[in-house]
Amino acid sequence: MAHPLLALLLLSSLPLHPHLFSSAADSISGDQSLSGNQTLTSNGGNFVLGFFPLGNSPKRYYIGIWYNTNKISILTPVWVANRGEPVLDPSSSVLKLSKDGNFILLNTSKSLIWSTNTNITSNSTIAVLLDSGNLVLRDGSDTSLVLWQSIDHPANTWLPGGKVGLNKLTGENQHLVSWRSAEDPSPGPFYLEIDPKGSSQYFILWNGTERYWFSGPWNEKTKIFSGVPEMTANFVYDFQYVNNASANYFTYTVNTGDIVSRFIMDYSGQIKQLTWVPASQNWILFWSQPRAQCEVYSLCGSFGSCNENKLPFCDCVKGFSKRSPKDWDLGDQSGGCVRNTPLLCGGNSSAGMEKDKFFQMDGVRLPAHPQSVNAAGSSECESACLSNCSCSAYSYSSECSLWFENLINIQEQYAGADQAGTLFLRLAASELPNSSGKKGGVIGAAIGAFLGLLALSAIIWLIIWRRRRRRMISASNAAADGALVAFRYSDLRRVTKNFSEKLGSGGFGSVYKGVLPDSNFIAVKKLLDFSQGEKQFRAEVSTIGTIQHINLIRLRGFSADRNGRCLVYEFMPNSSLDAHLFRGSKMVLDWGTRYQIAVGTARGLDYLHDKCRDCIIHCDIKPENILLDALFIPKVADFGLAKLMGRDLSRVLTTMRGTRGYLAPEWISGVAITAKADVYSYGMMLFEIISGCRNANHLEDNKSGFFPATAVKKLMNGDVLSLLDPRLEGDAEIVEVDRACKVAFWCIQDEEMSRPSMGHVVQMLEGMMEINMPPVPKSLQLYSGRQEGIVFFSDSSIDRSYQTQSTFTSSQVTSSKSTGSKD
Repeated sequence: MAHPLLALLLLSSLPLHPHLFSSAADSISGDQSLSGNQTLTSNGGNFVLGFFPLGNSPKRYYIGIWYNTNKISILTPVWVANRGEPVLDPSSSVLKLSKDGNFILLNTSKSLIWSTNTNITSNSTIAVLLDSGNLVLRDGSDTSLVLWQSIDHPANTWLPGGKVGLNKLTGENQHLVSWRSAEDPSPGPFYLEIDPKGSSQYFILWNGTERYWFSGPWNEKTKIFSGVPEMTANFVYDFQYVNNASANYFTYTVNTGDIVSRFIMDYSGQIKQLTWVPASQNWILFWSQPRAQCEVYSLCGSFGSCNENKLPFCDCVKGFSKRSPKDWDLGDQSGGCVRNTPLLCGGNSSAGMEKDKFFQMDGVRLPAHPQSVNAAGSSECESACLSNCSCSAYSYSSECSLWFENLINIQEQYAGADQAGTLFLRLAASELPNSSGKKGGVIGAAIGAFLGLLALSAIIWLIIWRRRRRRMISASNAAADGALVAFRYSDLRRVTKNFSEKLGSGGFGSVYKGVLPDSNFIAVKKLLDFSQGEKQFRAEVSTIGTIQHINLIRLRGFSADRNGRCLVYEFMPNSSLDAHLFRGSKMVLDWGTRYQIAVGTARGLDYLHDKCRDCIIHCDIKPENILLDALFIPKVADFGLAKLMGRDLSRVLTTMRGTRGYLAPEWISGVAITAKADVYSYGMMLFEIISGCRNANHLEDNKSGFFPATAVKKLMNGDVLSLLDPRLEGDAEIVEVDRACKVAFWCIQDEEMSRPSMGHVVQMLEGMMEINMPPVPKSLQLYSGRQEGIVFFSDSSIDRSYQTQSTFTSSQVTSSKSTGSKD
């Protein structure tokens, strides 16, 4: 829906004063001005410049550029002039050209709010809004001379054609700065900028000082940043990195006018790529870094803690409350938290008050900026903190670390090996249970009451334990009979020992090992978040629960308690496929086992796509999601909450999900996906089954070896055994290896229609179809053109193959029974 201001403008039919102009105009010059509902619209109608409001009471107005709401229905600003100084009344505020030629904004009292502030010698200037979203100030007598442009002064948005980098002549660092919150475009604490020291990598910084993410250096051969391998599988953008005597910057353009995409430095502290999907009339997230929200430095402010396992991610540590709950609700936690009760400075009891105590926080990422102190042990470290009024916390492992004043960058349930430990947080004694100073009579009464209740508690516990055991045995028996069981969350927490033995993590949460009373093992996936209500959740899980196939993980039950939602699966003793391919497993999977895993996985996906009542698109096929039972039979996992799609639909809209390195090209464009997205991911995984290593193998010298690009030449030359995992020492059926390579290349074709269905994949792998030589995907042609040492375009057969075999149909394969031949 169009913004109210724009709607009023379109409905307005009042005559305009001579110094104003129609909203269809794309430029302003001379004594013209812009005020109230007046706007500039770029020549092609892509962008609008004018006043727009944010906030509720009172509304604050900003001069900015946004996508034309006739094309992008959600008001989406891409540039804001007066970020830190809004106006309250746009009707009496004026944007105009000043006498010195600059573009200026004056408020109600005619005070200067904003200016282009550039040195202009021209007698006349003209401001033009271009269809790229760039506001340009030109010389009126020579319009080719650009005096100033908004794209050189980005706010939080990086539009195509914009540069983020360093002007070596002026020393200006063109960087992105986040908004403060969803309703406050004033400069926030997060920056994206190029290394000012001259290296070819980008950083995200907090307050311009703390670097917490970097892109890795630019690789001129592969045309990507080493830390952003997603750039490899890209067909929508053209990237360019420039480093010369006058500038050091990175820029990009979009290859097609059908896609609207933007990069933003979000107020969440993440750099995000968003793509507009017309069918859903919404922006979808394609890519973000850092991937984990808690990796953002000081996301939750002082005395705030981040937790990836719950929403919202931020909360205050014990004994503290939000400084500004309103700001937190808008996504701005930079104000952090404040103490509920002041500390008793000095560490000594006075006037009947107890000295400060410490609250123990286990398994946390320790705060930033500790100070080391000499201390013989933990108690001495504690005393050192108590003796300093500014000390807020301490930690002791092999040495004593103290933190003074504010604590920042704490993360709970931290899984990282570095900076994790136990933090002792200093609090007023009243914030913790009082264990001293009690009168003897009070203590005696408490002990007596405790002893009196002990026997009764034991009896009650025994009764409850027996009931729980009977309930779990009944649930176990029902699950063994194939019924879908609704477990209690408390029971699942108990059989997993409070979710203590973690098996791994998936797209929707972490998986923990559990043991039922009948001694059968289960795998319990604890969901991080699931937006649907309980009724919808139960309906979807019930649908998934009816799906049974030998190559699909079996859902035994679920929990839909308000305390937490879980999915209960059968336990797979041989872990996941990646553990045997990449993690240095002592037992190497032989080729026969690998091939059967490939075939079984294809059968499972074929069942999801074509044999169920509703088509289920997995969206995240990778070795981590292929589990192996005791006989190494593969089970496709993590499909339960992927995407159900009715048979009357051919495509489904969804936000970007999946894992880099396995994403089909259509994810990048933001279009609705089909089951062919799973086919692409399967093809990428099939290459890894063959080679025994990741497709993108980053070496120490920053060169990137992309296995599919290497494999295509050897496949054409008939040298497929050299592609085999070296640990197999060539012990494999060459016919099967050749067949698997061809299938993999068919699966990773750029165009969806060129990829086979999973049903065809099964038939090809089983030898029921003879496979033609696949065309070389355009993406691999582009990649190998960048990669040193891989040249195969001179082979005319490849070019002919690519030209003549653009669409996969059943005519491209021939039944081996009819021809009497096999691969």
